[in-house]
Amino acid sequence: MSRKAATVALTALAPISWGSTYFVTTEFLPPDRPLFTGLMRALPAGLFLLALTRRLPRGAWWWKSAVLGALNIGAFFPLLFLAAYRLPGGVAAVVASVGPLFVVGLAALLLGDRPTVKALLTAIAAAFGVSLVVLKAGAALDAVGVIAGLLSALSMSAGTVLTKRWGRPEGVGALALTGWQLTAGGLIILPLAFLLEGAPPALTGTHLAGYAYLAFGNTAVSYFLWFRGIERLSASSVTLLGPLSPITAAVIGWAALGQALGPVQLLGMAIAFGATLAGQLNPPTKKQTFSIAENNGQELSMDLEGPTVRR
Repeated sequence: MSRKAATVALTALAPISWGSTYFVTTEFLPPDRPLFTGLMRALPAGLFLLALTRRLPRGAWWWKSAVLGALNIGAFFPLLFLAAYRLPGGVAAVVASVGPLFVVGLAALLLGDRPTVKALLTAIAAAFGVSLVVLKAGAALDAVGVIAGLLSALSMSAGTVLTKRWGRPEGVGALALTGWQLTAGGLIILPLAFLLEGAPPALTGTHLAGYAYLAFGNTAVSYFLWFRGIERLSASSVTLLGPLSPITAAVIGWAALGQALGPVQLLGMAIAFGATLAGQLNPPTKKQTFSIAENNGQELSMDLEGPTVRR
């Protein structure tokens, strides 16, 4: 397996993990506490990574971490939950699936990546495939929910592109950067959760187990893999892994909750998965080879993929 393929596979584990969020939330957590759930996902995970890495931001990275934490976590979670409560789940997923289109536009604006026909078509195909998987006939629309869903997708897309643009400080690992963002995002959600939802609910052992999974497996590990992937892959490649989340949610719903998967849903999965795979393929590049004759009879051949020695 090539290094890029390994990176794609590891990064894909993040949206696959996020696809389990709905199942865990409905089956293991107290109902009607979306902000508290967002808080319990972000802040414990962030504080754990801070304690593990023992690194704090310095200089400009204090405000950069706050901005990235707000976009990727602090604003994203509340907007996502607002959309989920105002819209049927399928509609919310379809609205969120426009994220790759936002990333294409923001990458052109902030990274100088010219949008290609392939990037646009794969983003559209991914959104269409997701709509076939999750959208039900007669689904109702709510203006506030649609706006919240679009803003949540825009927030995460902007966070993805800015994470790619800013990179990370020299000598600081992706694990520490993940901890900074999760902590900042959790601190943003903290006052909102208490102001809008009141005191925390009484928690059972099942609730604590669910929150532990969300905080550490679903958030700390998954966001580390996601930010690591952003660093090593193009922004559009990473965001086109996003459709794996609703696909995973649909498979879990079928396997664990007895939800039906008909031909239309299976077709949508195939389209969305195909778009995800297409988003990871780079167009072939023309090799440029330069040869240098050596006195000892060796010829050093260098191309865009690196040097090789030919005898």
